[in-house]
Amino acid sequence: MKKPMLAGLTLILSLTLSACGQSNETTKSSSTTDEETSAVSTAKSTKASSQKTSSSASQSSTSQASASSAAAPKVTSSQTELLTKLVSLTNNSSAGPTGNYYWQNGYAKFTGATLHAGQYRFTADKQGRPATAKAMLTYGQYEASRGSRQGTPITPDSWPAKNPIVAISYGYTGRTYHGYLYNKSHSIADSLLGKASYESTNNFTTGTRPQNVGADQNGGMRYAESQVERYWQNHPKTDAVVTYQTTPLYHGDETVPRGSVVDFQSSDHTLDMEVVVVNSAEGFKINYDNATNTKTSNGVAASDERSSSASSATSQAASSSQAPSQAQSSTETQAGDLQTDGKWTLAPAGKVFVSDSDRYYTRVTNPQNYALKTQAQAEQDGATRAKRGNGYAQP
Repeated sequence: MKKPMLAGLTLILSLTLSACGQSNETTKSSSTTDEETSAVSTAKSTKASSQKTSSSASQSSTSQASASSAAAPKVTSSQTELLTKLVSLTNNSSAGPTGNYYWQNGYAKFTGATLHAGQYRFTADKQGRPATAKAMLTYGQYEASRGSRQGTPITPDSWPAKNPIVAISYGYTGRTYHGYLYNKSHSIADSLLGKASYESTNNFTTGTRPQNVGADQNGGMRYAESQVERYWQNHPKTDAVVTYQTTPLYHGDETVPRGSVVDFQSSDHTLDMEVVVVNSAEGFKINYDNATNTKTSNGVAASDERSSSASSATSQAASSSQAPSQAQSSTETQAGDLQTDGKWTLAPAGKVFVSDSDRYYTRVTNPQNYALKTQAQAEQDGATRAKRGNGYAQP
């Protein structure tokens, strides 16, 4: 009887040692993954949480290659319903139910991997299109990105061969935007994620200018971003985190999304919202297969931004007639003691006109298309003095 018992003990001891060896190998592999993946939070963690962090971090994006390998979460039934609505809106070149290229859609609804503080993850769908971008944002990331842009936007795969300069007349504000039709639109903004937001093409989609900032510079994707920025401003140095997720929605095999669903929630639950963003432009019919476009009866193509000032004046008059009360209110708010010099409107001493591309000027021809701020405030918000001017604005 002693020999069988001894054999049994030997077997048990062998299995125990084998299991210990496997556990050590997993921990070492996790440690290596942590070192190779900069997206992992630098916060201290226990051994168990480190292993869990490594699992999600191995799918985190630190380069275009690793981003492409991350599988996108499946489209939910709720997102399918939203896509149907977005297709209807974009087919009609609509600004959406608010007129500002977004609407709120209840509370946040997250999909995919669970992240930890400071982590982020960019994914592509089976067709290689940018899909869900997700991050667990910290105040430190927000603070590090304040004051200036942290990188250069990456060109999305669906970027058009030619980005036309157009004039978009907004029904919401009564103003007319003069500039490029398309933007390289972040899924998770520079102002929230900083340098990491430029690591992957899967964090960029081809979006119209109003998709990016809306009709009033505070709509579209900008609306969602500003909600989180305001949360950080109201909770400085907080240890709380904000889970933030953007999912572009495509119709069939199209390469340009019809819109995006943005979900964000703070760990104290005082911020909890889902926002749907519309990727269209009033007056323009977008081809979502290749980002080409045609203008409708309300759209104005302006292939040369240095067109005559008479054309610009006509556009302003048309804008005012579309929404006189809003246009008048905006002029009173921004004008104040503004003075003119021929065709130019001059900014008061110590103030500048800030464009939606974060460049500021001292004299412009269309002041309603700019934000009037003190120079100090403009620079604090990340704007810089324009290096050169044109027929519409001078530094």
